[in-house]
Amino acid sequence: MLTKLESRSGGLLYEGPDWNYDTIKRIHGAVEDIALGEMGLDIYPNQIEVITSEQMLDAYSSIGMPLMYKHWSFGKHFARDETLYRKGIRGLAYEIVINSSPCISYIMEENSATMQTLVIAHAAFGHNHFFKNNNLFRQWTDAKGILDYLEFAKNFIARCEDRYGAQNVERVLDAAHAVMSHGVHRYPRKSAPNLREEERREIERQAHAERIYNDLWRTVPGKAGRADTPTAMAQRKALLGLPEENILYFLEKKAPRLAQWQREILRIVRHIAQYFYPQKQTKLMNEGCATYVHYYLMNRLHQKGMLPEGAMLEFLHSHTSVVFQPEFDDPRFSGINPYALGFAMMQDIARICTDPSTEDRDWFPDIAGNGDPLGTLRDAWANFRDESFVLQYLSPELMRRMRLFHVRNDAAEPDLVVENIHNERGYRSLRKALARQYDIAYADPDIQIVDVDLAGDRKLVLQHRVTNRILLDESEARAVLRHVANLWGYEVMLVEVDATTEAVLKEHTVAGSSVLLA
Repeated sequence: MLTKLESRSGGLLYEGPDWNYDTIKRIHGAVEDIALGEMGLDIYPNQIEVITSEQMLDAYSSIGMPLMYKHWSFGKHFARDETLYRKGIRGLAYEIVINSSPCISYIMEENSATMQTLVIAHAAFGHNHFFKNNNLFRQWTDAKGILDYLEFAKNFIARCEDRYGAQNVERVLDAAHAVMSHGVHRYPRKSAPNLREEERREIERQAHAERIYNDLWRTVPGKAGRADTPTAMAQRKALLGLPEENILYFLEKKAPRLAQWQREILRIVRHIAQYFYPQKQTKLMNEGCATYVHYYLMNRLHQKGMLPEGAMLEFLHSHTSVVFQPEFDDPRFSGINPYALGFAMMQDIARICTDPSTEDRDWFPDIAGNGDPLGTLRDAWANFRDESFVLQYLSPELMRRMRLFHVRNDAAEPDLVVENIHNERGYRSLRKALARQYDIAYADPDIQIVDVDLAGDRKLVLQHRVTNRILLDESEARAVLRHVANLWGYEVMLVEVDATTEAVLKEHTVAGSSVLLA
């Protein structure tokens, strides 16, 4: 755990690329003074870990978490990333930061002193502030409990492997990972889960199950030939809470043939998926915030005489590489760089607050010329996600500077159409189209459990509401449905319907399975 250590006023924090742990403490202390004193950042306590490149690769493989249960896919990711790194095809991140309290930042021991300064500013203060203050993270994650919960999850799954066999545990994890992206609550139901209490609750659930164990699921007879009335069907769906968007949650609670330990594994995977859910919605803002923070801090350190000229040249070389945006016809183009757009929007907001044009005053009357760029940015970082941030703050000035344009690609039309952006209506259309690309509800398929008759054939019915006539890939859909059927234990059907007309476009059916039974 780092403690604050004041650097000598006006003196260099370091000279040359070499560093030691005292250097890291001086850097952290100097950065902290500016971040908290001038920028008004509010952060979790910092814990900075210096790791090797191999440890960084290991962190990559376990989705960046310091503690994680064992699964074959993590080893596969490690082997792939290590091969690409050793061959020079892919580099490694300068840092990984964990949304926890204390906030853990991994920094590579191969970094120079300047790069250590940069990543401390970027991760330990930029990302840290965003994690602590953004409302999505405050609503959905438990930063104080995540590390304890991961330790519990790792130990629980290890105990299950010893008791039920590694292969049986692996099957459950494979199935849970297959539907992990559909294992989140997208809308608030309760306050953020208290992950510190999950181990105690698991013990209580296991004891309760042992006290009231019965064989009800296997002994309830079906009623052949019974047809549901609309009222009975509506009552059944209401009792089961259908439709249900969180597939893992429904399987954990309602799957007839799962053992208690299998349900607990689904709960573990579901909690981890929920923990990462805000990060999927704030990639642009999170990286834009951290990049703006490190740019501000590094420049202030240089202005105060704490960074040498050579260090600033090294920093600017790295910074410009990070925020580089290839043109649309550049072979390197792969979409809009979130670092580039995020940083540009943060700078543009600061410009509007301090030096607005007439156009800015028309578009942003609430913030134009308010003279408080840092306060405005802190408010935006706290109260928006990527979609709403773009809708609120993307300016015509920035659209022109980045030369943004909108291509309409309609399968019903023979040609691509480049939309005009030279007037107010065009700017608003472009901003709306770009914002939608960051809408997770638009990007991810809308798949929900819509029906199941537990007293009948127990067939599980899922529905995919299709937008823009884009159907699921059939082979991938059937592979995932096979995992769902393994968890459910009975037949599973997925119906793809047009979101506008409700017309059935395609059906996928997979027979039930008992492969997960221990």
